[in-house]
Amino acid sequence: MSKVGKRYLEASKSVTAGRLYSIPEAVALVKETAKAKFDETIDLAVRLGVDPRRADQIVRGSISLPHGTGRTARVAVFATGDLATEARTAGADIVGADDLITRIEKENFLDFDVVIATPELMAVVGRLGRVLGPRGLMPNPKTGTVTNDIGKTVAEYKAGRIEYRTDRVGNIHAPVGKASFANPQLVENVAALLDELIRAKPSAAKGKYVRSITLSSTMGPGVKIDTNKTKITEEELALTA
Repeated sequence: MSKVGKRYLEASKSVTAGRLYSIPEAVALVKETAKAKFDETIDLAVRLGVDPRRADQIVRGSISLPHGTGRTARVAVFATGDLATEARTAGADIVGADDLITRIEKENFLDFDVVIATPELMAVVGRLGRVLGPRGLMPNPKTGTVTNDIGKTVAEYKAGRIEYRTDRVGNIHAPVGKASFANPQLVENVAALLDELIRAKPSAAKGKYVRSITLSSTMGPGVKIDTNKTKITEEELALTA
């Protein structure tokens, strides 16, 4: 059995099968079981009671987590003129227009995590739909990545703004920090994302909306969070410090 397998099995013993944990309890347990030699990413998986095959039940958007994700995103921007200059000043890693489209089409250049575009360039950026779409990189007004407020948007994504979207079966997966984060930071990030997902509930969604919540580290076991305890009080947060 591999070291990874042994480590995972050992960590799994700390998680009580069938138990639902509060957010602070889940954070503490996930950090405790994150034993890899690198700084593991902490991920939140939420199963929603929606039918993503219906356009009016797709849950999609973006959020700036209170403490970021611990990872600096590589941001590509489609803009020209003053807005291109604004993007570079704000820290964009790649800025272009037709030249960037050609590079992506002919060289399969995809060395970026986020794509932002000005509204005037979306007509030509649309040519990249088959390339960027399946990778979740296509700019979209719902996530704030189609905008003329280039400087602010670039700065937010460089600081840790993340996008979320339901997959084919109604699940959302998103990073909420690193194992090296302090417990209160992770608790606030998890609570903020859950608040955002609840706020984004489609009016067409019926029945129980948040079906299950699981927190895990890159190499660790999943810890189930009680779907009825998604809110954090100031007192609870203080106790996690």
